[in-house]
Amino acid sequence: MRLEGADWGGVVRTAEIRDGAVVPLAEDGTPVGRLAKVVRTSPTLGERPPEGAVVIFDGPGPVDEQTTLVKPRITPDGLLMEGVATQESFGDARWHIEFRLPYLPKARGQGRGNSGAYFLNCYEVQMLDSFGLAGRDNECGGIYSVKAPSVNMCLPPLTWQTYDVDVTAPRFEDGRKVKNARLTVRHNGVVVQDGVDVPGMTAAAASREEVSAGPLQLQNHDNPVRYRNIWVLPAR
Repeated sequence: MRLEGADWGGVVRTAEIRDGAVVPLAEDGTPVGRLAKVVRTSPTLGERPPEGAVVIFDGPGPVDEQTTLVKPRITPDGLLMEGVATQESFGDARWHIEFRLPYLPKARGQGRGNSGAYFLNCYEVQMLDSFGLAGRDNECGGIYSVKAPSVNMCLPPLTWQTYDVDVTAPRFEDGRKVKNARLTVRHNGVVVQDGVDVPGMTAAAASREEVSAGPLQLQNHDNPVRYRNIWVLPAR
């Protein structure tokens, strides 16, 4: 394939695609470089639960999702669909979630493969096809309406991605909150939220008030987001 009129460092050149790479050409047709395609994957993709972890969903496997999730919907190929919550509540914990965002080429803004992981049913880490976008608090890796990710680590749609999230629940004394919740979020293996203090429930949380333990909710935003390999390691 030949690309005419590409701009390489302020110089208009011709380029060709050869063996999966873009090769810019000088005026006489001589190659002057090679830009190979890079396919990124998360280093924690497929990570198995450590000792003491609770497996929430493992796709076709020994775990019965009917006992770990509230009214789960499963695709014919064994993936978990959006709009589900865990049966059990959790407080301080480390979560591993693998998710796949849909390809919706005509969608814009919050319609681009939207979902979210609500920890303790209170605090949302957004899921959105924000590949190539600015990386805001309402995009992938953002703590919704609280803090944008330090770097946009979103992979292209239809690519499996990971969240590894350390949750510290809020602390209460005599019914009064004395310490906010904190979240550390690794998106595709990179820390994008580092011990962020979350002052209150994020928008659209199902819980009526902040709690020291609550379920995980995977939001239904009418987009076909899919999940697999979900487990949680409660703090000892």
